[in-house]
Amino acid sequence: MTTYILLANLTDAGAKSVKESPSRLDTAKRLLKDMGGDFKSFFLTMGEYDFVAVYEAPDDAIAARFTLHSGASATCALKRSRLSPKPPTGKL
Repeated sequence: MTTYILLANLTDAGAKSVKESPSRLDTAKRLLKDMGGDFKSFFLTMGEYDFVAVYEAPDDAIAARFTLHSGASATCALKRSRLSPKPPTGKL
């Protein structure tokens, strides 16, 4: 499976309902599991992003579907990055 990094910020609606965040995370984990993926890590952060999630998905289409579904809640704005499954070779 490919590993993805999800960078996100709470929207105004998400900040107003921040007490519901743990249940929203549980829902996202179940959704991803149902799609064949799995959360590896979740971090609350300070700075440019409010949280970062590391997850695995079977392919880019599943990762995109998960990201679009998660962003549809209007509680967070998302960015997704894909990690290479193999380390780079050669010198920088």
